[in-house]
Amino acid sequence: MEKTTCCVVGGGPAGMVLGLLLARAGVAVTVLEKHADFLRDFRGDTVHPSTLALLDELGLAERFARLPQRRVRTVQLPVGAGRAPVTVADLSVLRGPYDYVAMVPQWDLLDLLAAEARREPCFDLRMNTEATSFLTESGRITGVRYRTADGRTGDLRAVLTVACDGRGSLARSRPELRLRRFACPMDAWWFRLPRREGDPSGLVGAAGDGLLTAMIDRGDYWQCAALIAKGTDPERRAAGLDRFLAGYAAAVPWIADRTHTLRSWDDVKLLDVRLDRLRRWHRPGLLCIGDAAHAMSPVFGIGINLAVQDAVATARHLAGPLRRGRVRLRDVRAVQRRRRPTTVVTQALQRTAHARVVAPVLSGRPPLGGARRARRVAGLVAGSPWLRRLPAYFVAYGARRERPPAAAVRPPEPDTESPTPTPTPTPAPGP
Repeated sequence: MEKTTCCVVGGGPAGMVLGLLLARAGVAVTVLEKHADFLRDFRGDTVHPSTLALLDELGLAERFARLPQRRVRTVQLPVGAGRAPVTVADLSVLRGPYDYVAMVPQWDLLDLLAAEARREPCFDLRMNTEATSFLTESGRITGVRYRTADGRTGDLRAVLTVACDGRGSLARSRPELRLRRFACPMDAWWFRLPRREGDPSGLVGAAGDGLLTAMIDRGDYWQCAALIAKGTDPERRAAGLDRFLAGYAAAVPWIADRTHTLRSWDDVKLLDVRLDRLRRWHRPGLLCIGDAAHAMSPVFGIGINLAVQDAVATARHLAGPLRRGRVRLRDVRAVQRRRRPTTVVTQALQRTAHARVVAPVLSGRPPLGGARRARRVAGLVAGSPWLRRLPAYFVAYGARRERPPAAAVRPPEPDTESPTPTPTPTPAPGP
């Protein structure tokens, strides 16, 4: 039986940030990632100012800046076919240098974090290793049982296990954590279309007849998400691919000349969009953060931001107890008390957007209150310097900004071992 101080399940943004911060704080940490690499089409690309500032504090800003990226300063919400989108937040009103959202392939960010964490002697990243169940003794989680890609199994004991394995988390099967679900009006179709010279850059949104789309600029191709009404995937597929492509081309006319590159429905993957959260994020020996604790809607694109801030708060609160080798229930409760208000407020705003904008547009109706009223409200906000900062700050940093533990903060070092940015890859299919 193997031992570590903290077992982190899942190598996404929350897991990798937490692993790096704890390792720098002198905590023995093992991160288990079930895949062989970080290449996933379904990973988001948004790196918000809170994460950019964190990378700066960790001495990684210069290396991050060398990664291929686009910068986005406005967050917009489409309000219907043929209508101009409404600007929800303009980050240019924030104090620099981080007055933008960086659009960076998430696998590049994760590779950077992994390379830096591996420099710490107490950090262990195990790829191709999936946690299959929890170890329990006297009602306390004491680690995990795992299986590797080659079929080997083993047990890893830990003072604390942190679930960072997303909305399909192993921890969510535990009834005592009590999952609360909210109605979600949409699912997402994911597919790729070629990108050409002269196309827009960064993040592009549009609305069509019964669909909303967000397009992520990944250099030589667009990673496209088409939001459709919840549960309508079977009937829409039955209506034929040509009908969907015609509707998509009408919503995004400048890309109509390349929609033919989608040759079959096999090129269009369905992602079940969820909005939920655990009532309890913890039990003795276990803590859930990120999507494992609260699955977020793609609206406003802030799910990754919340997950990273969860990880920062976790490291700040628990690095000391973990170094001492004893994490009490009140220690993990403190993380939920710190992070839950931000989650509740964010999900409330997303639910409002679902009800007033997303659901009406997907059903072919105008937003509740009308697009004109939405633009009028946005105009009033934009006209007040003080009010303009509120939505911008919320998108950039959330309702509460987190700071890393002092032991994890480092000045930048000479970039002699900077990881080579991953070339445009072919990510594995599936969410």
